[in-house]
Amino acid sequence: MARDTSPIVKQSRREGYALHPKAHKIMARKTGIPGQHAHGRQGKPSLYLTQLREKQKVRRTYGLLEKQFAKLMSEATRTSGHDVLPGELLLQLLERRIDNAVYRAGFATSRRAARQLVGHGHFLLNGRRVNIPSIRLKAGDELVVRPKSTKSGYFSQIDEVVNNSVQEPLSWLKSDSKKLTISVTGLPKREEAEAEIKEQLIVEYYSR
Repeated sequence: MARDTSPIVKQSRREGYALHPKAHKIMARKTGIPGQHAHGRQGKPSLYLTQLREKQKVRRTYGLLEKQFAKLMSEATRTSGHDVLPGELLLQLLERRIDNAVYRAGFATSRRAARQLVGHGHFLLNGRRVNIPSIRLKAGDELVVRPKSTKSGYFSQIDEVVNNSVQEPLSWLKSDSKKLTISVTGLPKREEAEAEIKEQLIVEYYSR
Protein backbone atom coordinates (compact mmCIF):
# COMPACT_ATOMS: atom_id res chain seq x y z
CA MET A 1 0.00 0.00 0.00
CA ALA A 2 1.18 3.52 -0.76
CA ARG A 3 1.76 5.69 2.28
CA ASP A 4 1.70 9.47 2.38
CA THR A 5 5.36 10.51 2.37
CA SER A 6 4.80 14.25 1.99
CA PRO A 7 6.57 16.45 4.58
CA ILE A 8 4.95 16.08 7.98
CA VAL A 9 4.99 19.86 8.51
CA LYS A 10 3.06 20.37 5.29
CA GLN A 11 0.51 17.77 6.41
CA SER A 12 0.28 19.51 9.79
CA ARG A 13 -0.38 22.91 8.25
CA ARG A 14 -3.11 21.44 6.06
CA GLU A 15 -4.86 19.94 9.08
CA GLY A 16 -4.18 22.93 11.33
CA TYR A 17 -2.73 20.55 13.92
CA ALA A 18 0.85 19.57 14.78
CA LEU A 19 1.21 15.94 13.71
CA HIS A 20 4.85 15.86 14.82
CA PRO A 21 6.72 17.71 17.60
CA LYS A 22 8.90 19.59 15.10
CA ALA A 23 5.80 21.04 13.45
CA HIS A 24 4.89 23.26 16.42
CA LYS A 25 7.50 25.99 15.87
CA ILE A 26 7.05 26.13 12.10
CA MET A 27 3.26 26.33 12.39
CA ALA A 28 3.64 29.23 14.80
CA ARG A 29 5.42 31.17 12.02
CA LYS A 30 3.41 29.96 9.05
CA THR A 31 -0.36 30.03 9.22
CA GLY A 32 -2.88 28.95 6.65
CA ILE A 33 -3.08 25.99 4.30
CA PRO A 34 0.00 25.26 2.13
CA GLY A 35 -0.35 26.78 -1.33
CA GLN A 36 -3.08 29.13 -0.18
CA HIS A 37 -1.94 32.71 -0.69
CA ALA A 38 -5.27 34.50 -0.62
CA HIS A 39 -5.51 37.21 2.00
CA GLY A 40 -8.52 38.35 3.90
CA ARG A 41 -11.28 36.55 5.71
CA GLN A 42 -11.95 32.95 4.74
CA GLY A 43 -15.49 31.64 4.52
CA LYS A 44 -16.84 29.39 7.25
CA PRO A 45 -16.22 25.73 6.33
CA SER A 46 -19.22 23.51 5.74
CA LEU A 47 -20.15 20.78 8.22
CA TYR A 48 -18.94 18.16 5.74
CA LEU A 49 -15.55 19.87 5.38
CA THR A 50 -15.23 20.15 9.16
CA GLN A 51 -15.95 16.43 9.53
CA LEU A 52 -13.54 15.56 6.71
CA ARG A 53 -10.72 17.63 8.17
CA GLU A 54 -11.17 16.04 11.61
CA LYS A 55 -11.08 12.58 10.06
CA GLN A 56 -7.95 13.44 8.08
CA LYS A 57 -6.30 14.97 11.14
CA VAL A 58 -6.77 11.85 13.25
CA ARG A 59 -5.89 9.48 10.41
CA ARG A 60 -2.62 11.32 9.82
CA THR A 61 -1.91 11.66 13.53
CA TYR A 62 -1.81 7.87 13.84
CA GLY A 63 -0.26 7.34 10.39
CA LEU A 64 -3.00 5.18 8.84
CA LEU A 65 -4.09 4.79 5.25
CA GLU A 66 -7.71 5.63 4.44
CA LYS A 67 -8.65 1.97 3.99
CA GLN A 68 -7.13 1.04 7.36
CA PHE A 69 -8.85 3.92 9.12
CA ALA A 70 -12.27 3.20 7.59
CA LYS A 71 -11.94 -0.46 8.62
CA LEU A 72 -11.24 0.54 12.23
CA MET A 73 -14.22 2.92 12.24
CA SER A 74 -16.43 0.12 10.93
CA GLU A 75 -15.21 -2.21 13.69
CA ALA A 76 -15.77 0.46 16.34
CA THR A 77 -19.33 1.05 15.11
CA ARG A 78 -20.15 -2.68 15.11
CA THR A 79 -18.71 -3.49 18.52
CA SER A 80 -19.58 -0.38 20.54
CA GLY A 81 -22.27 -0.59 23.21
CA HIS A 82 -23.91 1.29 26.07
CA ASP A 83 -20.66 1.51 28.02
CA VAL A 84 -18.51 2.86 25.18
CA LEU A 85 -19.44 5.05 22.21
CA PRO A 86 -18.17 4.37 18.66
CA GLY A 87 -15.87 7.40 18.68
CA GLU A 88 -14.31 6.49 22.01
CA LEU A 89 -13.83 2.89 20.88
CA LEU A 90 -12.15 4.11 17.69
CA LEU A 91 -9.61 6.06 19.75
CA GLN A 92 -9.07 3.05 22.00
CA LEU A 93 -8.33 0.84 18.98
CA LEU A 94 -5.89 3.43 17.63
CA GLU A 95 -4.13 3.79 20.98
CA ARG A 96 -3.66 0.02 21.28
CA ARG A 97 -1.53 -0.23 18.14
CA ILE A 98 2.04 -1.36 18.85
CA ASP A 99 3.60 1.67 17.16
CA ASN A 100 1.47 4.02 19.25
CA ALA A 101 2.39 2.17 22.47
CA VAL A 102 6.10 2.52 21.67
CA TYR A 103 5.58 6.26 21.14
CA ARG A 104 3.38 6.68 24.22
CA ALA A 105 5.95 4.87 26.36
CA GLY A 106 8.53 7.47 25.33
CA PHE A 107 10.71 5.05 23.37
CA ALA A 108 10.34 7.17 20.21
CA THR A 109 10.03 10.90 19.56
CA SER A 110 7.07 10.49 17.18
CA ARG A 111 4.61 7.87 15.98
CA ARG A 112 6.38 7.85 12.62
CA ALA A 113 9.69 7.02 14.34
CA ALA A 114 7.96 4.37 16.47
CA ARG A 115 6.48 2.78 13.35
CA GLN A 116 9.98 2.48 11.87
CA LEU A 117 11.36 0.88 15.04
CA VAL A 118 8.59 -1.73 15.02
CA GLY A 119 8.82 -2.25 11.26
CA HIS A 120 12.54 -2.99 11.52
CA GLY A 121 11.83 -5.79 13.98
CA HIS A 122 13.43 -4.26 17.08
CA PHE A 123 10.73 -5.55 19.45
CA LEU A 124 9.56 -8.88 20.83
CA LEU A 125 5.88 -9.23 21.75
CA ASN A 126 5.43 -11.85 24.45
CA GLY A 127 8.74 -13.38 23.37
CA ARG A 128 8.10 -13.38 19.62
CA ARG A 129 9.67 -10.94 17.17
CA VAL A 130 7.15 -8.64 15.48
CA ASN A 131 7.44 -6.14 12.63
CA ILE A 132 3.82 -5.13 12.00
CA PRO A 133 3.04 -1.70 13.51
CA SER A 134 -0.74 -2.25 13.42
CA ILE A 135 -0.77 -5.25 15.76
CA ARG A 136 -3.24 -4.54 18.56
CA LEU A 137 -2.11 -4.91 22.15
CA LYS A 138 -4.21 -6.25 25.03
CA ALA A 139 -3.88 -6.30 28.80
CA GLY A 140 -1.08 -8.63 29.87
CA ASP A 141 1.03 -8.14 26.75
CA GLU A 142 4.69 -7.24 27.10
CA LEU A 143 6.97 -5.61 24.56
CA VAL A 144 10.72 -5.88 25.01
CA VAL A 145 13.56 -4.67 22.81
CA ARG A 146 15.16 -7.77 21.34
CA PRO A 147 18.67 -8.54 22.68
CA LYS A 148 20.46 -7.86 19.38
CA SER A 149 18.86 -4.42 19.09
CA THR A 150 19.92 -3.36 22.60
CA LYS A 151 23.47 -3.03 21.27
CA SER A 152 22.46 -0.44 18.69
CA GLY A 153 23.37 3.21 19.20
CA TYR A 154 19.72 4.20 19.46
CA PHE A 155 18.72 1.89 22.29
CA SER A 156 22.00 2.38 24.15
CA GLN A 157 20.88 6.01 24.56
CA ILE A 158 17.19 5.29 25.21
CA ASP A 159 17.34 6.94 28.66
CA GLU A 160 17.97 10.28 26.95
CA VAL A 161 15.08 9.69 24.53
CA VAL A 162 12.70 8.81 27.38
CA ASN A 163 13.84 11.72 29.55
CA ASN A 164 13.21 14.16 26.69
CA SER A 165 9.82 12.66 25.89
CA VAL A 166 6.77 14.89 26.17
CA GLN A 167 4.55 11.91 27.01
CA GLU A 168 2.69 11.82 30.31
CA PRO A 169 2.48 8.58 32.33
CA LEU A 170 -0.50 6.45 31.27
CA SER A 171 -2.67 4.19 33.41
CA TRP A 172 -2.58 1.36 30.88
CA LEU A 173 1.14 1.34 30.01
CA LYS A 174 4.15 0.73 32.22
CA SER A 175 7.61 1.18 30.74
CA ASP A 176 11.12 0.51 32.02
CA SER A 177 13.92 2.19 30.08
CA LYS A 178 16.54 0.15 31.97
CA LYS A 179 15.03 -3.23 31.11
CA LEU A 180 13.74 -1.87 27.76
CA THR A 181 10.24 -3.20 28.40
CA ILE A 182 6.71 -1.91 27.86
CA SER A 183 3.89 -3.66 29.73
CA VAL A 184 0.18 -3.33 28.95
CA THR A 185 -1.80 -3.26 32.19
CA GLY A 186 -5.27 -2.34 30.93
CA LEU A 187 -7.18 -0.42 28.26
CA PRO A 188 -6.66 3.22 27.23
CA LYS A 189 -9.03 5.77 28.73
CA ARG A 190 -10.61 8.49 26.60
CA GLU A 191 -9.01 11.26 28.63
CA GLU A 192 -5.57 9.78 27.92
CA ALA A 193 -5.94 10.05 24.15
CA GLU A 194 -5.24 13.24 22.19
CA ALA A 195 -7.29 15.97 23.91
CA GLU A 196 -7.91 18.02 20.76
CA ILE A 197 -9.64 15.19 18.88
CA LYS A 198 -13.38 15.59 18.26
CA GLU A 199 -14.23 11.96 17.59
CA GLN A 200 -17.97 12.56 17.16
CA LEU A 201 -17.25 14.48 13.94
CA ILE A 202 -15.52 11.37 12.58
CA VAL A 203 -18.48 9.18 13.49
CA GLU A 204 -20.78 11.63 11.71
CA TYR A 205 -18.53 11.67 8.64
CA TYR A 206 -18.75 7.89 8.21
CA SER A 207 -22.47 7.88 9.01
CA ARG A 208 -23.37 9.99 5.96
